[in-house]
Amino acid sequence: MSRPPSPTRRDVARRAGVELDDVDRLVELGLLHPGADDTYSDADVRRVRWIRGLERSGVALDDMAAAVRDGALSFEFLGSPAFDRFAAHSETTFRELSERTGVPFELLVVVREATGFARPAPDDQVREHELAIVPAIELQLAAGFRADVIEGWLRTSGDSLRRIAETEAEWWKTEVTTPLVEQEGMREGEMLGAQADLGARMAPLAEQAVFALYRGQQEHAWSQSAVEYVEAALEGAGLISRLRRPPAMCFLDITGYTRLTEERGDEAAAGVAARLATLVRRSSTEHGGQPVKWLGDGVMFHFRDPGQGVVSALEMKEGVLDHGLPPAHVGLHAGPVVFQGGDYFGRTVNIASRIAEHAGPGEVLVSQEVVDAALGAPVTFTPIGPVELKGVSGSIRLHRAARSG
Repeated sequence: MSRPPSPTRRDVARRAGVELDDVDRLVELGLLHPGADDTYSDADVRRVRWIRGLERSGVALDDMAAAVRDGALSFEFLGSPAFDRFAAHSETTFRELSERTGVPFELLVVVREATGFARPAPDDQVREHELAIVPAIELQLAAGFRADVIEGWLRTSGDSLRRIAETEAEWWKTEVTTPLVEQEGMREGEMLGAQADLGARMAPLAEQAVFALYRGQQEHAWSQSAVEYVEAALEGAGLISRLRRPPAMCFLDITGYTRLTEERGDEAAAGVAARLATLVRRSSTEHGGQPVKWLGDGVMFHFRDPGQGVVSALEMKEGVLDHGLPPAHVGLHAGPVVFQGGDYFGRTVNIASRIAEHAGPGEVLVSQEVVDAALGAPVTFTPIGPVELKGVSGSIRLHRAARSG
């Protein structure tokens, strides 16, 4: 099989999304080295994109060139196979893509924004990996999906993957690049080259792991939906009668987290957050719940079964103390919620948050709605009377939860 021709100067400019003069300037500075007959490599396309990105971030080209000449910096690491995954610009503009596929321009804009980059103009070139996303959008639109639903899917997917990518970048820094500089005594230029080989081996395995985790989460979500469909079918046939239990929202906050941050520093606070994350994920999952989002000093949960939510809350409260963390205060409320963009909204969420604020250290408080829906759960409730909560109209009947026996 014949190899594709090497990129020319014009190819590099097009695929990197820059002008021909920009390529010439990088050659003059010694940041780019064309081969015979003005030929380049795919790695040169990446070098142009990354160097221009650094320039737009405020790093002067002349300073980069001086550092390369001095040996303090090198861009050779961009030739590693680990970077082959980063697509170049295609020859198609956003305007042309919209006209060809029928996908609204504003929806194509979301594709670019979901990957973490700024809003494109109609005549900006679409990147090759962005083209790979469009067929899914075309099928969704053809199947009657609303544009706002597709946008929510893109943004939620992008935000979740952003957190994964940022976490990878952080542990790559602490576990690979920093030790090479501090323990091995390498200069930054040497380090960038040394870490590239490990990156080439690690990247495909990391992608494989993330995809496997996604499939596992997908199976879990689809299974939950299937249970609801089957129950509805059996109920419609008069074969079972489902218990009507509203979901519960739960807020767990760590008492004194802010003071801990001020007294012991951000690193200590981050350690608390890491231990809390491990504890609450395990407990909530075991009881049919899921952490929805992290709030600095606490966590918000969704539980399909309020009774199991209370059991999990009590377990987490005890686990917090067992792990040497400051006491937790927890609040739960059951009722209808709105799910959108991977998050939950509505009055139920607001009341649960206010109940958690009202709870004292080491206390789990729940609303009357949770008590009514928690029949059969191995817990007891002690009424503490109607309570006025900040931002909630009227009084709320609260109960203190405890384990049975």
